[in-house]
Amino acid sequence: MAGGVPWLWPMCETLHFIGLALLMGIVSVLDLRMLGMAKELPLGPLQRLMPFAILGFTINLVTGLLFFTGDPTQYIHNVAFGFKLLFIGLAGVNVILFYVTGLYRRVDSVGAGHDVPAAAKVAAAASLFLWIGVMYWGRMLPFIGNAF
Repeated sequence: MAGGVPWLWPMCETLHFIGLALLMGIVSVLDLRMLGMAKELPLGPLQRLMPFAILGFTINLVTGLLFFTGDPTQYIHNVAFGFKLLFIGLAGVNVILFYVTGLYRRVDSVGAGHDVPAAAKVAAAASLFLWIGVMYWGRMLPFIGNAF
């Protein structure tokens, strides 16, 4: 990837971690609140942070594509990479269902001290599991499949 630019890979790694912090920080807080933690917080204001989570995902998508195009052989035969992509895809399906079904509207109106619908709790639990899985499989890239 560096192609004679030794700082390019570390810069992308740094941006990838910043994107991860934005994405996971916001999504985790929202998911944990939907699961019943910090019930004193209304959900509407938390959901309004989602553009920053999308920014984090976009940063990770761009840097991830740069990693892959820089040295695709490190990834294409790596089982951890396959699982990471699977978990990203399933997390994406979970998000799409959350919005397409209109569940997000019902969650947006949940005030402090109230619970979200059961379907939102399922979506939140799935989200946490899947995004933690994305992080796990991403971290396992150097250790599984003889990559790096």
